[in-house]
Amino acid sequence: MNIQKFIAALLVACVAMPVVAQRVVTYQEAKDPVPMSQRSIEAWKQVRKLTAQWVSADSLYSRSEVPVCSAKQVQTLAGWKGERVAAQLLIWTGKGANSVVCEVGDFVAPGAKLTADIATTHFVRYTLADRGGFDCRCERGPKHDVILVPDMLDSLKVFDIAPSSVRPVWVSIQIPHDAQPGTYTSEVVIKAKGARKLTLPLQLEVIDQTLPHFAEWIYHLDLWQHPAAVARMLNLELWSDEHFEAIKQQMLPLARAGQKVITTTLNRDPWGFQTFDDYEDMIIWTHKKDGSWAFDYTVFDRYVETMMSIGVTKQINCYSMLPWNNRLNWYEEKDNSFKNRSVNPTSKDYEDMWGAFLKDFMQHLKQRGWDKITNIATDERSPKDMEVVVGLINKYAPELGFAMADNHASYRRIPNVRDCCVAQRQLHLTQEEINERRAKGYTTTFYVCCSTYFPNSFTYSQPWESELLSWHAISKDYDGQLRWAYNSWPNRPEYDSRFRSFASGDTYQVYSYGRSSMRFERLVDGIEAFEKIKILRKKYAHKPEVLQPLEAALQEMAGLKLTDTTLPWHDMMREATELLNTISKQLAE
Repeated sequence: MNIQKFIAALLVACVAMPVVAQRVVTYQEAKDPVPMSQRSIEAWKQVRKLTAQWVSADSLYSRSEVPVCSAKQVQTLAGWKGERVAAQLLIWTGKGANSVVCEVGDFVAPGAKLTADIATTHFVRYTLADRGGFDCRCERGPKHDVILVPDMLDSLKVFDIAPSSVRPVWVSIQIPHDAQPGTYTSEVVIKAKGARKLTLPLQLEVIDQTLPHFAEWIYHLDLWQHPAAVARMLNLELWSDEHFEAIKQQMLPLARAGQKVITTTLNRDPWGFQTFDDYEDMIIWTHKKDGSWAFDYTVFDRYVETMMSIGVTKQINCYSMLPWNNRLNWYEEKDNSFKNRSVNPTSKDYEDMWGAFLKDFMQHLKQRGWDKITNIATDERSPKDMEVVVGLINKYAPELGFAMADNHASYRRIPNVRDCCVAQRQLHLTQEEINERRAKGYTTTFYVCCSTYFPNSFTYSQPWESELLSWHAISKDYDGQLRWAYNSWPNRPEYDSRFRSFASGDTYQVYSYGRSSMRFERLVDGIEAFEKIKILRKKYAHKPEVLQPLEAALQEMAGLKLTDTTLPWHDMMREATELLNTISKQLAE
């Protein structure tokens, strides 16, 4: 399947629609599991016309409840040149509306104009979720109420809105790097068959500061990729040419978010088959008849090359010498079969196998020129086992780096960890520890997963929580954040985001066919804020008094417990964002 066929399959399978037909063909969303109250039924009877209104991009809105109209008539946005900003509007109807489209006009300022193509609109789709809880591994059922939440930004440009329902629309604006500073006016025009045209005014303030191209961002973003899931969702042969082309398209939004790490596997499924799709082998191990080992790096090399081709070039993390179930997969030449068995990390077999691999792998990396950027990575393994791994690396491939997602404070026992990511809920590095690591050129980040109820980026999380995570990074002086996973999709994530005992949406941040989500977009917003603060600190180091109010706000955040849901985190982040914009304008004058 070439790229043209790939795009055709995308349009037909998931977002197919007739260009001229009155009805839009797409998949059917789930019914709202929460019955509509009699009050809501009566409220919908009063909605006689197609209606639209600007709303906060920080919140999730019900598909079944009539929105409470605000007095906000004009949506105002502000951003740097090169920054992406976004807004959310709601469209709702009592009778239903066919062939709904949203069009953004040109952005006009005195003596300047930005063309309409800097803006895109996406109908937001609803998926099933549960409300979650502070225990991330709960059974389904009565402990978690099923709800319907908006998340996916669809690629449909025309949409049919069902009777008595709400449809969010995400409006994204990429401010050009060469935009003239000033205040621009535009509008979003909403049209539907047989309905009056609706117009929502939009105002964009371009601040005279420049955010660099994403390839120059310093934020260390590490979202784990899952290439096998791409093959399954698009019904492609694993590791085929078509699969690698689809991987590239799926990972482009990740690259444009400033992703720094390529996620690779050393053996089959190092995470113990906890995802819907297994992590398939990237390196084929062969135990030869003479007792020696051989390794086929064909898939590993091509995957690394694919990710590098879209701009992810800083680091390769390889999982794992400590798979969660200690199982290893290899081809046994003498009986012509694949073996899969658990190998104890303290055993001689373990050292023989991994010692042979490490020596061969290091030689291969040097041939490819990747030896300086490659780490052997582990995920939440015990300090004792990690010390075994580090010992083997030092013995057989001492030039290799080491990376770990750490929930045991192992970084204090294991020196020279190039890439250390600590569990946000459990561990907190001191400023002295971060400074010491940074002086050595090491990276220090944090991660959240299902064990962190708030803040997080589950499908039921409020969108602003994803942005708050990067404000936490800048306030605590971390280099960035890690999260599993970018695209470990359940069966049909666009229909149901729940998966086993994980919190809804925990296993993915975006959807198949390159479709984003509100939470992923807000994650990028947080990264952009991080970058802007770093730029202002460096560019205006001679004006600390101007930056002082923002630094004070960050210091206040740093002194509070992030997981304390009683604290006004939303207000603090909103105020800090306003400060950042105000100071950016003041320094530009």
